[in-house]
Amino acid sequence: MKSMTGYALTEKHIKDVSVSLEIKSYNSRYLELNLNLPFWLSGLEPVFKSFFSSRIARGKVEVCLRVKDLNLDINIITNTSIAKAYAKALREIAEAACISSEIDINAFSEKEGVLTVERNIDLHSWEELLLPVFEETFQNYELTKIAEGEILKKDITANMERILSAIKIIKKYAPQMEELFCQTIKDRFKELIGNEINEQRIMQEVAVMLVKYTINEEIVRLEAHCNTLSNELKQKCPIGKKLDFICQEINREINTIGSKNQMLEMSQSIIEVKDALENIREQSRNVE
Repeated sequence: MKSMTGYALTEKHIKDVSVSLEIKSYNSRYLELNLNLPFWLSGLEPVFKSFFSSRIARGKVEVCLRVKDLNLDINIITNTSIAKAYAKALREIAEAACISSEIDINAFSEKEGVLTVERNIDLHSWEELLLPVFEETFQNYELTKIAEGEILKKDITANMERILSAIKIIKKYAPQMEELFCQTIKDRFKELIGNEINEQRIMQEVAVMLVKYTINEEIVRLEAHCNTLSNELKQKCPIGKKLDFICQEINREINTIGSKNQMLEMSQSIIEVKDALENIREQSRNVE
């Protein structure tokens, strides 16, 4: 089981290339991938997107790659027409403002279109150089997610124990609740029609009503959902969405039991289940 929260940073020097790769992630219902690459490596974005989307199920993932190549093969193209236009405009401004007309080359050399940098990039070579860095960083990143996942697992397991203990108490009082319900119905019949009643007829009616008000089926389903959740915690594949669904099912069953409950002794156990379940749901939002 892995958390959606993770972090890793790798800094390497490969020949004349300095590489820095940072991966960090947060909670999210779906996979949100944000790649921050040098613009001249944008052609590799599909490769790196596929790298992460095939390995991560969900979470907001931010990837920042910084590359410094001391031997970049670049061409610088000058556009003298645009440079002259900028120079002319600067002289006109200087003349109108009655200031020195001397032109600083830095004033317009960085203007758009004056200088254009062209890089001769072999994307395939860069892919071969960078993928091992991505693999190494991702492995370290996964280790942090696994470590965080173990903490979440312990917390979820502890809350599962609370739920199972509460279910035992609910099961203990379930027969007494049925007896209480039967007696309540019999007393109600006596209030309505007096002592001249058909005991057998009353018990038949009570049996029919018990089918509606008994909690045995809810307890069985509740235990089954808890067993499923415990098994999911042992899986190595992403289980976050499954945990959320199982929690919904447990919540449905305990709410039904709560609506049928007539015993004060059982109420505290129902509250205990709901409290522990809410803790599990909160933690499951952090699970990949």
